Amino acid sequence: MKSTEENSLMLRLNQPEQQRQAFEELVNLYGPQLYRQIRRMVYDHDDTNDILQNTFIKAWNNLDTFRGDARLSSWLYRIATNETLNFLQRRKDITPLEDAPSALAAQLTADEYFDGDETELLLQQAIASLPEKQRLVFQLKYYEEMKYEDMSQVLDTSVGALKASYHHAVRKICDFFNSRD
Repeated sequence: MKSTEENSLMLRLNQPEQQRQAFEELVNLYGPQLYRQIRRMVYDHDDTNDILQNTFIKAWNNLDTFRGDARLSSWLYRIATNETLNFLQRRKDITPLEDAPSALAAQLTADEYFDGDETELLLQQAIASLPEKQRLVFQLKYYEEMKYEDMSQVLDTSVGALKASYHHAVRKICDFFNSRD
């Protein structure tokens, strides 16, 4: 269900004389959420900002194609997710697959903006060790508390498959911590 705020924003985004101001509101409203989601997948502040900027550029360039079938936030999450996955795919072409989890963890600990404790670092390492799809599903569910139905629209995947991915991700994270004992 769309909120009144989102409906109002959509109406103004479709009016040429109000479009720029409405888009600025959209950036201010959804920017922090999208930043957090991208950052959890990419770990680097500068890369996250680049992906976020690309997300909003794509959204701006494709405003006329947004039909309003889904919530505006779902549409933005989908764009951000696709941009993030494309970025990670380009990076994977550079970083060998077997080195990817340790490379992500090293990048996290080297990041001057990371201020977590040892447990948080271990959790981030466990999450980094997950396959991309499971990592994304886990982060959307655990951190963003996104409902499976909304996630289904963002990721274009069935609710059942998302629940299974989340279950497997949680199991792998638990196994990661249990192997530390």
